[in-house]
Amino acid sequence: MSHVKAGGSSKNIHNNAGARLGVKRFGGQKVNEGEVLVRQTGSTKVAGPGTYISRNFTIHAAKAGIVAFKKIKKGSFTGRTHPRTQVIVE
Repeated sequence: MSHVKAGGSSKNIHNNAGARLGVKRFGGQKVNEGEVLVRQTGSTKVAGPGTYISRNFTIHAAKAGIVAFKKIKKGSFTGRTHPRTQVIVE
């Protein structure tokens, strides 16, 4: 007979910290150059005038100003359009 107990499945072992994604500066707020506006996985929100997007899809302010959000239609490679939110610094 075996001398080792049967290895059962273990549940509730995932103990990862959250990624802290989301909108960091909301519409109407003043921002300085380089501030993080949105942290996201994938391009759910797109960078507009006065902003730029970094390698991990984080949207930053390219200049100091006031944040605004605008609904746009973004065209994909196939020609289909998708509704997206554009982040703007005015």
